[in-house]
Amino acid sequence: MLFRLPALLVATIVAAAPSAANAQGDLLPPLRFLGIEVGLPLVDLGREVTTLGGKSLRCDRSRRDPSVRDCRASVRSPGSGQPLALWASVIDSATGILTLSGPVTGVQLDEWRTRLEEDYGTVGAQVQGSQWMMQWVREGRMIRLTWRIENGTKVASVSLVDGRVLDAWGRRRTRGSMSPPAARTPAGTTASPGRAGQR
Repeated sequence: MLFRLPALLVATIVAAAPSAANAQGDLLPPLRFLGIEVGLPLVDLGREVTTLGGKSLRCDRSRRDPSVRDCRASVRSPGSGQPLALWASVIDSATGILTLSGPVTGVQLDEWRTRLEEDYGTVGAQVQGSQWMMQWVREGRMIRLTWRIENGTKVASVSLVDGRVLDAWGRRRTRGSMSPPAARTPAGTTASPGRAGQR
């Protein structure tokens, strides 16, 4: 899966990134992409996958923490029909992290950028090595657009993070005297949700 977010970095990303919509506050819609809003219950996420032309989600329960499920599906981008890989970390039946990724044309990438900026405000693109990134944060939630050239092909991803879901999971694990070892992201990085930024 392309551009998978290490959960260890999620709290830092959500807390440190400025919100492009601060001036407009709650007048803007919830952070979502292609109709999918992070924080959705697992059953609702399954319906969104079907709406985007995908089949049923395939979910594996974590051996370290049974409340965490790693879910995948293949969906299609509306309009272009471009296949996209969907990955989600579902915690206590709520979507905590979700990523949509795949090859895109220049036109498709411009459409993604335009759609996000129309909904959430204009932000500058940042460069990290060979990768470009734009992100928006509101009330403990984050949406990030990332793209780069890979083997001559432009690939992009949109990642959504619900810091509130991760915070609740972290508090529950902290309270439990018999807490299981920290769950790991698919990339193998220990998850540490911490305290997401609040407004």
